[in-house]
Amino acid sequence: MVIEVKREDDVCFLRCEGRFVTGTDPEYLRVKSDEIKALNCKKVLADFSEVSDVGSAGIGFIVGVYTSAKNAGGRFILVGLKPRVREVFDLTRVSIVIRSAADIPAGLAILCEESPAARSGWKE
Repeated sequence: MVIEVKREDDVCFLRCEGRFVTGTDPEYLRVKSDEIKALNCKKVLADFSEVSDVGSAGIGFIVGVYTSAKNAGGRFILVGLKPRVREVFDLTRVSIVIRSAADIPAGLAILCEESPAARSGWKE
């Protein structure tokens, strides 16, 4: 499992690769989570197009990053979920809470769209 983190403008990109399953190094996931938090991005896009399998370790990591982004007033989106990975997110009902998109351009469009609250003058 590999997680590459980079920031471009106001978006934090996570490029994830491999298997996010039990046995995944929890220290590595904690370090990557801290790295993401330190960037203080309001928009986070996690590219899972190269993730072949996900288990509790991967779900815990994604939910943690999502929660940090939301608590900071930001947005989070998953992109490129393979059918097997999507099935796990659906079965665990994480997909009800965390939005996903087919690919990076679609995910960026969702992250960058103006929220209904912003259009109306209300704060989210």
